[in-house]
Parts: sequence; C-alpha cells; structure tokens
Amino acid sequence: MTVDPFSDVLTLTNAEAVVTGGFTAGGPWAISFPGRDKIKFFAVVKGSCWVTLEGEPKPFRFETGDVGLLAARRSFVLASDPSVPPVDAMSLFTGAGRTLATLGDGSEFALRRFRQWEGEGLRFNHIGYLRLARTQAQMALFAKSVEIQGEAGLRSRLVRANELRDLVPHINPDGLEGGLFGPDNGFLDPHEMCNFLAGIVRAKGGEIRQYRKLLGAERRPGGYTLETSHGPVDADAVVNAGGAWAPQVAALFGQRLHIWPERHEAVVIHLDAPLGYTMPMVMDLVNGEGSGLNFRHEKPGELIAEIHKVNSTAPEDPDNYNDQCEEQSKVDLAELLLERVPDLPGARLGRGWAGLYPVTADHRPFVGPIDVSEPALITAAGAGGYGIQLAPVIGQIAADWVLQGAPVSVPGSQSLAPSAERNIPGH
Repeated sequence: MTVDPFSDVLTLTNAEAVVTGGFTAGGPWAISFPGRDKIKFFAVVKGSCWVTLEGEPKPFRFETGDVGLLAARRSFVLASDPSVPPVDAMSLFTGAGRTLATLGDGSEFALRRFRQWEGEGLRFNHIGYLRLARTQAQMALFAKSVEIQGEAGLRSRLVRANELRDLVPHINPDGLEGGLFGPDNGFLDPHEMCNFLAGIVRAKGGEIRQYRKLLGAERRPGGYTLETSHGPVDADAVVNAGGAWAPQVAALFGQRLHIWPERHEAVVIHLDAPLGYTMPMVMDLVNGEGSGLNFRHEKPGELIAEIHKVNSTAPEDPDNYNDQCEEQSKVDLAELLLERVPDLPGARLGRGWAGLYPVTADHRPFVGPIDVSEPALITAAGAGGYGIQLAPVIGQIAADWVLQGAPVSVPGSQSLAPSAERNIPGH
C-alpha cells in the first residue's frame, strides 16, 4: 500500500492546480522571484537549473522531473548558473495575459523557434555546415565553439585535415588544419520564410500592407502617423526593420542611423551530374582570415558560391546599385573554386547576382531605440549577412522593447541598442 499524506491533504481541501506562469530558457540565464504569502510550486519539465533560496547558504540543483514546494515567504532565484545576474520576474511576466516567457541565449532561442516553425511546415534544408581552419589557433577557437554548442545542446565536432574528404570528397585539403562541422545546420528559402511568417500573422488577426512606400512620419500624442504611397497609417509604435534602407527610414523621423550597405555577389555553379553526396555549406573565413570563399548545395547538379570577404570602399545606395555579378568577381570566384574543389564534374559558372548586407561599425545588429526617451521607436537592423539566422531573437528583443520597455527575454541584449557609443560611422 502506497502512503501519500500530502495527496490526501490536497484531496481533503479540494485544492485546484493553477499554472500561473512558465518559461523556457537557454544559455546563461537567471530569474529572481519575490517571496509570496501563498504556497509556491515549481517543476522542471525539461533540462535542469539551480535554485538559490533566501536564507540558505548554498544553491540546490534541480533536474528534469524535480518539483519544489515553498511554504514560507522567501524569495528565490532560478538560474542556469548561480553566478548569472538575475532578471526580475515581475518585469519578465508583466503584460496582460502574459504567463509564458522565453529568455536566455539568443542563438538557442533562435534555433528553438526555427525548430518550432519547421514542425509547422517551414522547409529547412539540413545539409550541414563546415567551417575551414587554416591554423592551429583557429582550430583552438573551433574547439571552444564545440564546447559552447554542446552546453546549449547543439551537435558539432572538430574535423582534422585528413578527415575533410569524408565530408566533402572533392575538397583539396592543402593548407588547411581542419574544420568545424555542424551536422544539423543548413539553409532555408527567404521567400518561403516570409510567406510562412505572413501566414502566422494573418492567422492571428494581423494585417500586412505591401507595396506602400514610406514617404514621411509625424509624431502625435501616443504614437505616430506614417505617410505612405497609399495613404496615412496610425501607429502606437514603429519598428524600423528597413535593412539597407533603415538609415533612410530613420531620417524621416529626424534620427541619424549609421548602417553601411555592403555589396555582396553570388553565382550559381552548374555541374554535369549530381555529386552523389550533399555538399554541406563550406566557409573559408574565420574572424576575417581566409579567402572568404563559401559554397553549398542548392539542388542536385547545382551549387551556389560566393566570396564572403569584400573590400567595400563606400556604402552602396540601395535604390541605385549594380545588382548583377561583375565579370571580374566571377573570375576571382572561379580561381578560388579551382584551388579548393578542383575536380567538380563539369563545373561551370551560371547566372550571378548581387545584394546588400546592412553592416554596423562593430558588425553587431542594432536592436532598440536610438533615443531612450522615445522607446516606441525601435530600430531592428544591421545584422549583415545573418539577418535570417538572427531574425527570431531580434524580433523577440524588438517586441520586448515595444511591450516591456526593455529587452527582458534575453539578458544582456540591451547592449545591442544603437547607443551613441555604437551608432557611429564605419563598417
């Protein structure tokens, strides 16, 4: 016979379970909860955390399935590590109907969001990502990356030079020390992603107004009036996610935003026959060192390649730039491909094109208000060539600024705001 006095007491008192809040977290995170005059339960559904309880000299470790019960009025902190400065729970869960929150490392948040979207129908091509190392120092950086990714639950491993052909049979390993390989990485189609997200917005009752050029902006009590090519739009808050056009948008509000539109080119590589394996994304660039060559599978018999490393001497005008790949760029790309993958079957250059990377002076995105006294006017731009990868976390941080007045979901992300120290010329 199983004796469970606590369950008997709950049954006797007709106690009802009520979920008052919950959260998911990744990377370094911590939340402080105030003391309450009611019984407090919390449970670890997945993963683990540390619990630091007011009045106790040492924290407690909680694993998946552990449940805590707090009967006294004592504050406590839940954290990935006891040394992480906590976010106040009241600010995290503030908002009408807000009982669930996400916080922690931005990259892990983004990956969780992409996995959720993939489960809902967004097509993600998991071809893997191989980053090449030319020096032992770069391999040491990769080893640290493997450790960090492992702590976040992500798969990656070091690959020695003599193992590179196990992943890319056509690669020439001369001059390489090895690489870093993430088997679960890949790519998606930006157009498909935009349509997918637009469907979510519309399903929730939102409206998307396309083909409306922003002509002007006026501040009004409690918000803004945006003048567009199809009439005015009233808004309580504005998020400037204009990419290479973000400085022009900021100027309509009388603000100065320093983002450098940097031109990048890409070319399709046609093959006489499919390779017999899926070419992962391959990148020869680590902290500015390397050729900048990168290439990947696009479809059977077709690759996409580019030189990620460019010498940009002036910012491009997004309304008037060459969107075609220049002939000299094709020659440079062909030479690098012949050096790194010399035996691709019948490889020949196909169509090419160019696009713009919006780059900031410190190569980190701007997310937050330019003027802290105007928290309803948020910038979300300057992610360079990593806009899609960072989109989920950038969107969450921007939403936090609008709804909470601070980026409460990702501790430390306030440093991404376009402050006077960061919003400076250069790239």
